[in-house]
Amino acid sequence: MCGIVALHSAADPELGPQMLRRIAHRGPDDEGMVRTDGAWLGHRRLSIVDIEGGAQPLTHDGQYLVSNGEIYNHRALRAGLTVDNVGTGSDNEVILHSLLTRGGAALAGLRGMYAFATAGSRHPFLAARDPVGIKPLYWARIGDTVLFASEMKAFERVHRPWVEPFPPGHYWTPSSGLVRFAHVLPPDPPSSAAGDVAGCSRRVRDALVASVEMQMMGDVPVGVLLSGGLDSSVVAAIAARWYARRGQRLLTFSVGTEGSDDLRAAREVAAHLGTRHFERVYTAGDAVAAVPAVIRAVEHYDPALIHSSVANYLLAELASEHTKVVLTGEGSDEVFAGYEYLHRFAGDDGLLHAELQRIVGLLPSLNLQRCDRTSMAFGLEARVPFLDSGLIALAMTTPIALRRPDFGGCEKFLLRSAFSGWLPDGVLWRRKVQFGAGSGMSEVLMSRMSSTVSEAEFRAARSTVEPRLRNREEMAYYRLWRDALDGIRTSALGQSPVMS
Repeated sequence: MCGIVALHSAADPELGPQMLRRIAHRGPDDEGMVRTDGAWLGHRRLSIVDIEGGAQPLTHDGQYLVSNGEIYNHRALRAGLTVDNVGTGSDNEVILHSLLTRGGAALAGLRGMYAFATAGSRHPFLAARDPVGIKPLYWARIGDTVLFASEMKAFERVHRPWVEPFPPGHYWTPSSGLVRFAHVLPPDPPSSAAGDVAGCSRRVRDALVASVEMQMMGDVPVGVLLSGGLDSSVVAAIAARWYARRGQRLLTFSVGTEGSDDLRAAREVAAHLGTRHFERVYTAGDAVAAVPAVIRAVEHYDPALIHSSVANYLLAELASEHTKVVLTGEGSDEVFAGYEYLHRFAGDDGLLHAELQRIVGLLPSLNLQRCDRTSMAFGLEARVPFLDSGLIALAMTTPIALRRPDFGGCEKFLLRSAFSGWLPDGVLWRRKVQFGAGSGMSEVLMSRMSSTVSEAEFRAARSTVEPRLRNREEMAYYRLWRDALDGIRTSALGQSPVMS
């Protein structure tokens, strides 16, 4: 996991290094940059795979690449390469050689999370982002220069460009423009028939186990951010079994206020799985004090997102003291219909499927943005097994009747039944609680932050912001966001579907 900056047709020799310095937190281990063939590429490295030899920019025969992310099937891709001198053990080097061999068509074969740029004498400038949008990439244009970076803050004080998120599943070259190379959602709707519950449950279990085990890749320990809810607990159960087969113990991490539901549940899961468990109990003062730094980190001001982001930020800080890589439960609620508000669609399978497609599409600008920024603020890589492309395809083609939030009397019944016996029943069948609520964060922040904005201030300012500010708490966050991202113009903001 790293941070990248790339400029095509760069005229200002200082612009790239200035942008790279603003995202140095994403890669505390190393820095590299190169100017080549009218382009500039910069990289901040968090060393995880091939720690000694995987420094970037990666290069081969006059071509250079900077990349942020992980290619989980790199060994299989490496075996199929025709080049003789793959120079490192880096998973990202297969991107470079695959592009040189097959061009943009090679991108459809990558399985992982990534954003990258390549330039040089062998291949035209090309930038791309993974199909789900797990890894961030933003772009802007200043005259003839096109700029790319991992975070919006890289564009601060850069001639006030209009910054946009680079679309997932696309690549860009100067000659072709934007080209879509992959779709994350299957083109056909799922069956409305009930289907085989036991068979579907087994396929879900097998796919998630395969995804977690694939994402244990690396040369450093892999931990789990354990909220105590269903999704992170299932991921922890799979990872713990993987480590147990190797005679090792999984690292797990939890945060919450004293006596919070999440801490109690996480302790129960950790004890059941026999993990090396670490936790942090924070106070209301700790949470409020972290808000400005969190808003600058996540580059957002949606209240529901900030509630969970503050907890995630404190959790990432704790985990970063013990490892560089963690797994999370992100994405499960989107593909398995876990949100409480989805009950309103339970009577119409077509509307429910459309809503699930919509919120999967919102992931890059909401939950995945939070997940990436809060972890990378501390040089911590967060991986998301529920958002493996194969698992998404399986989940979204599973009969919608089996994913209705009321099926089996409990949301995500299919996922729960898939892991029967893997976790204590009290955890496996624990009802959905938003992370910010379960950790105690929401209650703390709603009252404290709302009090910083008067009702008169809110009425006067709410309609001047688009999307329209919904309450005084959101206005408090908006002020901090506006001050944190000085000089950046963007439409790269969404609003949480559960807040709308």
